Amino acid sequence: MKKLEYALERLIFNSRWLLVPVYLGLVLTIGLLLVKFFREFVHLVPEVLYGPNGTATVVGVLSLIDVALVSNLLLIIIFAGYENFVSRIDLSEDTERPNWMGKVDFSDLKIKLIGSVVAISGIEMLRLFVRVQEVEQQELMWKVIIHVTLVFSGVLFAVMDRIGGKHTT
Repeated sequence: MKKLEYALERLIFNSRWLLVPVYLGLVLTIGLLLVKFFREFVHLVPEVLYGPNGTATVVGVLSLIDVALVSNLLLIIIFAGYENFVSRIDLSEDTERPNWMGKVDFSDLKIKLIGSVVAISGIEMLRLFVRVQEVEQQELMWKVIIHVTLVFSGVLFAVMDRIGGKHTT
């Protein structure tokens, strides 16, 4: 019976490797976002050079920032998720690595995730406010409600971590 228990525990423990294709898919998604970034950039160039006003330029720049924030979020999820749930990433000492890599636990990941989502939502709000005359009032109302809900959720996550003894700086 002990051998069966050991085999089952090994199977469960090694099942973490099933997450690797998910993380590889997220890496490929960053490649797709790179394509999206350059498409947005190519559309932005004529607007900057020949556009009649700055509104479209601001919206275009906000779109680029949005893609960058989503890409950063994916990297955080890939690195932290892989290291927390699959295996430590062992790199040589001379390899440049983000200073947070290997130090982000699940609680930190949760806070970084909600912070990134709030930042992305904030970019969407800026995009709406820049062209507020073109946006339907009901759409604006719902997006503001969603953004405030995300901000409130982020604050609650931080408060829960603080109450639970996890003090992030």
